[in-house]
Amino acid sequence: MGLHLSARSIDHFLPLTRSGRRWKNGLKVVLEQPLFPGYVFVRIERREQIRVLELPGVLSIVRTGRELTPLPTEEIEALREGIRLLSAKPHPFLTTGEKARIARGPLQGMTGVVIRQKSGLRLILSLDLIMKSISLEIDASDLEPAEAPSQTLQGIYRSTA
Repeated sequence: MGLHLSARSIDHFLPLTRSGRRWKNGLKVVLEQPLFPGYVFVRIERREQIRVLELPGVLSIVRTGRELTPLPTEEIEALREGIRLLSAKPHPFLTTGEKARIARGPLQGMTGVVIRQKSGLRLILSLDLIMKSISLEIDASDLEPAEAPSQTLQGIYRSTA
């Protein structure tokens, strides 16, 4: 998908997560997989949406009603930078739980749902529009109570990849 987008000079972002796997023959490999399976973030003008829709594997462009809604640039940039620095992995979409805002660090200002695991505190960041979430390891001192619901990321397209 990325090659098709690059060939058409379409600015895109596919967040990836790395995970170690061991095959049956004992070989260890590190796999890169999409953090939000089936979704790629693109930056396009309204008149350019047909260039994305014509690509093999593209099902649709995610929108609010009939209009494309631009993504907040600061959220995409926070994801772009933060994913490299934090241990993020896909997580089931959640709609309930305690909400918290990240007070400092590369994802500062983003809100999510706090959960606890054996290894410590994790924050689930949910992208409501695409019904996908990621789980991040985070220190409790980097969180503050969130009064407003988390903002959704919009204006992305869904693919079969």
